[in-house]
Amino acid sequence: MKKVAVTGGAGFIGSTLVDKLINLGVETIILDDLSTGKKENIHPEANFHLVGLHKISCKELTKKLKGVEIVFHTAALARVQPSIVDPIGFNEVNVSGTLNLLKACVDAGVKRVVYSASSSCYGNTTIFPTPETAPTNPLSPYGLQKYIGEQYCKMFSEVYKLDTCSLRYFNVYGDKMALDGAYKLAIPIFANQIKINQPCTIHNDGEQRRDFTHVNDVVEANLLAATHSQLLNGESFNIGNGDNLSVNEVVDLMGGKKQYGKTVIEPKITLADNNKAKNILGWEPKKNLKIWIKDYLEKII
Repeated sequence: MKKVAVTGGAGFIGSTLVDKLINLGVETIILDDLSTGKKENIHPEANFHLVGLHKISCKELTKKLKGVEIVFHTAALARVQPSIVDPIGFNEVNVSGTLNLLKACVDAGVKRVVYSASSSCYGNTTIFPTPETAPTNPLSPYGLQKYIGEQYCKMFSEVYKLDTCSLRYFNVYGDKMALDGAYKLAIPIFANQIKINQPCTIHNDGEQRRDFTHVNDVVEANLLAATHSQLLNGESFNIGNGDNLSVNEVVDLMGGKKQYGKTVIEPKITLADNNKAKNILGWEPKKNLKIWIKDYLEKII
């Protein structure tokens, strides 16, 4: 890879990916509208463009992608509950923005798009560990929109011969998780509550289990997918640790007290069958939440 673009490169996952790419000496363009990303996440050596993929014309976006070999599409409005409140706004970003990007990639001669998909496409599956062949049944506009993005990627590979692949992330965590705003995740919320001596507010009964996957492992999966020697033809890959913990267990690990809050729509269990990513991409998760969380708490609290 000589020149790449990262959409959402000022966000949690995107900026971690950009940092790695620049450390590897890859010329990197960031496309981000800073709606959820942060200026302080932008790597100073990256070429930053303030761009909303659902707002810019395909022609202008094509110009910005000139000479780019690989596009990592991490940009999204990425939370379940807010997508239920605003399905139309989320659709504009997550579906229309993705379609605009894919067409611009074709017009710009991009070789491959690595799409950040979501395990939320499976909904309340009963197949554990969950393989990529499990039925899809999204429970939210967000989950459906991310799955539509996968289908667009696959179709663009078939019809327009743009090579693509979709990485279905399972509950990504890491140091750059948002600590404020509407898109902060459970772990930093709990950390802030512990910091101010409040109980950790848990949705539902806390027995929902999640396959927590470190952002560095997600970045490694992106790099392996981008540099894979064979065409990937729109294939989807689970990027998950292959084990899980309940939310109650996470709070116990953090040493917090529990307070149960509102009931929300969410899958009861996520647990990835990651053998396809291991066998085809050569990917292997390396991080462990139980070990990481101790260091994280020392930094935050």
